[in-house]
Amino acid sequence: MQSLTRRKLIVRGSAVGLSALSYANVARAASDRGLPRIGFIGCGGRSKSLLQGFSGEATVTWACDPDQQHAAAFQKLSGAKHVTDDLRRILDDRSVDAVVVATPDHWHAPASIMACDAGKHVYVEKPCSHNFREGQLLVRAARRNNVVVQHGTQSRTHPLVVRAINMLRDGVIGDVLVGKAWNIQRRRNIGHAKPSAPPSHVDYDTWVGPAEFLPFQSNRFHYDWHWWHNFGTGDIGNDGTHELDIARWGLGVEGLPRKASAIGGKFYFDDDQQFPDTATCVFQWPGDRKPQSNKQLIFEMRIWSKNMPHNCDTGIEFYGTKGMLFVSKRGKLAVWDDSNQPIAIPASTGSSTLPKNHQADFLQAFTENRRPAAEIEIGHDSCSLVHLANISVTVGRSLSIDPETQTIHGDLEANAMLGRKYRAGGHWSVPPGKDL
Repeated sequence: MQSLTRRKLIVRGSAVGLSALSYANVARAASDRGLPRIGFIGCGGRSKSLLQGFSGEATVTWACDPDQQHAAAFQKLSGAKHVTDDLRRILDDRSVDAVVVATPDHWHAPASIMACDAGKHVYVEKPCSHNFREGQLLVRAARRNNVVVQHGTQSRTHPLVVRAINMLRDGVIGDVLVGKAWNIQRRRNIGHAKPSAPPSHVDYDTWVGPAEFLPFQSNRFHYDWHWWHNFGTGDIGNDGTHELDIARWGLGVEGLPRKASAIGGKFYFDDDQQFPDTATCVFQWPGDRKPQSNKQLIFEMRIWSKNMPHNCDTGIEFYGTKGMLFVSKRGKLAVWDDSNQPIAIPASTGSSTLPKNHQADFLQAFTENRRPAAEIEIGHDSCSLVHLANISVTVGRSLSIDPETQTIHGDLEANAMLGRKYRAGGHWSVPPGKDL
């Protein structure tokens, strides 16, 4: 993995949205120019935003989704020639260079691992794994097959965030010791529901895939799957992954923390959600155990509130020995010295060194034979915090972690939760070596 002290990163732009008609025209032009050919695995809401980032940079040839309506709509939008509900058809197509995995969380690592083993480069949405063990397996699959895997934490190529990280590296607030991140917003109540027949246009068995089989239920299907243990990672894993990644990046820490503690629960919603709607999570890295080498990351989540720090639903405050820096991907950046006086933001300087957006960075990474900005080991390190937080909340106690063995000390219950139970009787997508 590239060191966090590598050269500064400066980004030059962002993607421009396109209509369905204009995207199809751009896709045909891209095909004529022999640009990379990609297949989309998962054609729901997130796929449409990702598609914009690939505009003019790649040709979309496949649309794959067990929901026929989603697949058909995405085909029309992207100009994809082929449609399927079986991702293996894409992986068998030797003309496909890369895949985009924009499925529910429980499919992220299994689909990505299979794609790596098929020799495809992978852009996988966050979080890259449903559980810690799957993240380990995905990193190994990428290394084993020498393919590029880009994690969908777009802040790694966000100009303002990159600028803030560069300022931290330049010592604007001294040694950075603490990062405090948050995800605060008002989500909707998903209500209470009972199992029912799935829609006729959905292959629900394929949708469940490797996960333990549960009957269809309307409030644990499209998007609402986020709030169910079997399919999602809660909002700590959903929106929280982005802020945890930026906070970890700014702190300059790699690998697992030695301590993780999270408390929370359902404070607000009376519905079927299984994950907390409120959580406070703390992680600690000891460094070399000398003064000013310890690092602490705090993450707060309230998905029922509209009262936000700095009037931003997401953001990070970094506390250093000489002041504080605040950054939000909503477009805010501010710095204070250690007397709490504002510091003028220095002008951005330097030439452009990164592609126009996260998707372009991914495509250029495999054509240039380099690692992308959010390389999968970086993604796995950040998603590991998600999994440790969810485990700590669930078992109701702090965790002591051994980064070398990547296990939880003296807690068999918590250690078992680093992995998951898969479908009884097996499934063709269950990752090999899942029992690490």
